[in-house]
Amino acid sequence: MSEWKKTNLLDLQDLSKEEIDLVFETAKSFKEVSAREVKKVPALRGKTVVMLFFETSTRTRTSFELAAKRLSADTINIAASSSALSKGESVLDTARNIEAMNVDMIVVRHRSSGIPGMLSENLKASVINAGDGCRSHPTQALLDIFTIKEKLGRMEGLKVGIVGDILHSRVARSNIWGLTTLGAQVTLCGPSTLMPVDIEKMGVTVNYNVDEVVREVDVLMLLRLQKERQQDNFLPSIREYAKEFGINSSRLKQAKKDMLIMHPGPTNRGVELSADVADGERSVILEQVTNGVAIRMAILYLLSGTHKSIETEQE
Repeated sequence: MSEWKKTNLLDLQDLSKEEIDLVFETAKSFKEVSAREVKKVPALRGKTVVMLFFETSTRTRTSFELAAKRLSADTINIAASSSALSKGESVLDTARNIEAMNVDMIVVRHRSSGIPGMLSENLKASVINAGDGCRSHPTQALLDIFTIKEKLGRMEGLKVGIVGDILHSRVARSNIWGLTTLGAQVTLCGPSTLMPVDIEKMGVTVNYNVDEVVREVDVLMLLRLQKERQQDNFLPSIREYAKEFGINSSRLKQAKKDMLIMHPGPTNRGVELSADVADGERSVILEQVTNGVAIRMAILYLLSGTHKSIETEQE
């Protein structure tokens, strides 16, 4: 098993296959903790984790906060709208002031790509990227891949289709890195206007025929159509998108019997997928949410360095 040496988590491409496997093994243990009556261990007692979110979030923010609390860490939530940022303070100055209070980890989400990386270069506290612009969302990809491996038992040789707004999706980019690193074959599908130029260089295949993709893959990962970014007229209409790329029970009749349906959320029911598909037996959407807590517990634990001190004490 690989030794963990990272102090920040910024991008999934920073992790080796062995390090990803270590995250998964650690997450398995913490998933068992979350199933107990008392959902808490003292692993991060005395540590302080700050949630610094510049974008709205439900699943990711709640998941990180639950993860920290189940590890017995102290947590602080800071929303940009109620902080000194609203008075003109820079992101870096805000983070430095937070760090001056002797916090250990900062979980940051920002609409601009590269902000977590910039903070990591200027802070001693560990920085965890909870999503930056259209660039990266490493913990989401980790929980997605963990769920696939848990359900299907392997990654090598699996065919995974990612359907939707690839152009604006940090989830897609992180998943591509992680899936290909672990040996899966990735096919992207969506409107040509929402497909990044030269995306094939990331080791993926592009297919604009969603029915062909549905027939071929073992896992179908749907992405939220980001309506807030559609003012640039990437699509004729939302209705047209749903007709051409939306997944419904009729379209799924041609899929493999054990194909999984995934979605990072929030879902636009009737757009990316119909309600019966979202709630159907193929769907592992809620299992993704459950696994998100375990994966984020694993990341907080590994980045804290606590596991090293425990190993030293045992020696």
